[in-house]
Amino acid sequence: MWVLFFIQLSVVLIFLVIGWAILKKEAYVLISSFRSRPKSEQEELIKNGYPQKTGKMLLVTGLVLMALLPLLLTSFPYALEMHIGVMVIMLLGGFIYVSRYDLPSKRKRSYIISVLIAVITVGTLAVVFFLGFQEPKMSFNEDTFVISGVYGEEWKYSEVTHIELVDEMPEVTLRTNGYGTPTISKGHFRIKDVGNSLLFIYKGNSPYLYIETGHDKIFINSKSADQTKDWYDLLKEQVRKSG
Repeated sequence: MWVLFFIQLSVVLIFLVIGWAILKKEAYVLISSFRSRPKSEQEELIKNGYPQKTGKMLLVTGLVLMALLPLLLTSFPYALEMHIGVMVIMLLGGFIYVSRYDLPSKRKRSYIISVLIAVITVGTLAVVFFLGFQEPKMSFNEDTFVISGVYGEEWKYSEVTHIELVDEMPEVTLRTNGYGTPTISKGHFRIKDVGNSLLFIYKGNSPYLYIETGHDKIFINSKSADQTKDWYDLLKEQVRKSG
């Protein structure tokens, strides 16, 4: 959690420093959309208040995010997601607002582009979070078992070499290709003393079902401990039958 905290703190400080430099030191060259304009347009943008509003927007965004940072150090389950969501909404909404101060000849185009970027970004994030928070399901066929959802796959019972219920999740040392929050881990991670593994877990919801096949190591659990135990019993029985 401390790593995530310091990453978010660094982002917040960047917003605060850039916003302060633009607003108080008139460092308008820090705004890429301003820096690339001809000198005559830059002067008109300054007169309209475009760079000043941009600096103020970044400064306010940084202050709001700074006020929310302590949540990352609490037990609030979705603090990181909320922090990122507030950041995205404030930045996108801010750029839409600032586009009102663009040159009259480019204001409509700038506004439309800002709105489209906001819609696409928010929509993409919504889909990612929706898929990421879907609970994984195990289903059992005649010869195979399936884990549904993002990163889900199908395995043959004959490939299973080890099944175990563990009360504590081993330490995750690296995320190689996956989705990780303080409460959920899905995808490919490196686990201490285990190696590369495929995770579908809700953190803090023991037990965890650990499965080894000829080429994969899998950790999965449900929000319900009873459901996880049922998966263990069903899989163990199916593997026994296949052998």
